[in-house]
Amino acid sequence: MRRDPAQHFLIETSQHSPAHISAAPRPFITSLRLKILMALLVIIAALLLSACSGQGAKATTATTTVETNSDPNLLSIEHPEQFPLVSVETRKIADILRVNGVVSPDISRAVPVLSLSGGRVVETRVRLGDDVKKGQVLLLISSPDIAAAFSDYQKYSADELLARKQLERSQLLFSRGAIAQRDLEAAQNAENKAVVDQTTAANRLRILGADPDHPSPILAVKAPISGTIIEQNTTNGGVVRSIDNSPNLFTIADMSRVWVLCDVYENMLDRVHLGDTAEIRLNAYPDQAFTGRVGNISRVLDSATRTAKVRIEMENPQGFMRAAMFVTASFRSRKEAEQVVIPASAILRLHDKDWVFKPVGGNKFRRTEIQTGLSLPDNTQEVLAGLQPGDKVVSNALQFSSASETQ
Repeated sequence: MRRDPAQHFLIETSQHSPAHISAAPRPFITSLRLKILMALLVIIAALLLSACSGQGAKATTATTTVETNSDPNLLSIEHPEQFPLVSVETRKIADILRVNGVVSPDISRAVPVLSLSGGRVVETRVRLGDDVKKGQVLLLISSPDIAAAFSDYQKYSADELLARKQLERSQLLFSRGAIAQRDLEAAQNAENKAVVDQTTAANRLRILGADPDHPSPILAVKAPISGTIIEQNTTNGGVVRSIDNSPNLFTIADMSRVWVLCDVYENMLDRVHLGDTAEIRLNAYPDQAFTGRVGNISRVLDSATRTAKVRIEMENPQGFMRAAMFVTASFRSRKEAEQVVIPASAILRLHDKDWVFKPVGGNKFRRTEIQTGLSLPDNTQEVLAGLQPGDKVVSNALQFSSASETQ
């Protein structure tokens, strides 16, 4: 029968010890055995913990190596000497502030179309967005006001005709001594009053928009200026009321000169000045740049957004800019400041971000994200963040990227 180490130790002790050991009480032997067992368990547990700690350290080291080797922005390429490097430079460039804006007609070139007489629209000849010429008929209105004005004009015309004939008769009779001077003067007075009444009625027709020589209850509303219809508030069958309680029938704007209204936050107002040049880019024509000049900076802030309206005045001869178009405005300050610039060919556009390739030693390069500014005339690009003066980057980023993908 196999004995455990504790039992074997007790037997050996009982054989070589004096009688007082053998005579020891039984509970003492049991307690000693338990202590030895506990010591052995502690030693085994310590050994197991040590082994586990060693394996964990090895696993941690291996994980760190994998993470280091899996950096997607660290690239290796053979023959790096084929790709020349350029140094990041600084240049004095005017301070640029970019804000969003919207195209608006020049108020001085926008004219509302009204009708001084009420009635019902019988025909609309233009629509919102149409280009019209001065004097072009916009719509026709069947107007009771015009009908009443023509009635008065015709009555006064008849009275004037009768008064004129009576005056001619009185002059003939007075020349022959048949009537007195006062009778001639009375006839002359009646004729003068009839002429005044007729002239007043004719002028009223002209003010209402009618032609006294062409009696008709149909009123033709004409364009007061040439331009584009940017607002329409009536259509066929609509009712036109008097001007004091009716909106504009149309609004015509001459869009050959427009405004761009931008919202600039109060902490940026010191970067915008009257007379500063602004570069305008439209979302519809992103490759074309337009130039305007700051004509007004509002002295009243919007209490909700804490912004001030900045008005850019600019020419629009080709009509690219249309009312309510969204634009991006870049204000160029008259003062110049040092800015970081690199060749435009050194920038790679990828995933809606701009990147450059910086050498990190040997044949390794790091793809670095940058924030770009304006494109400069000499095929260079302003860099707002990501590079420092003196840094080296690959001069042709697109060629370098293609070569790294093929390896």
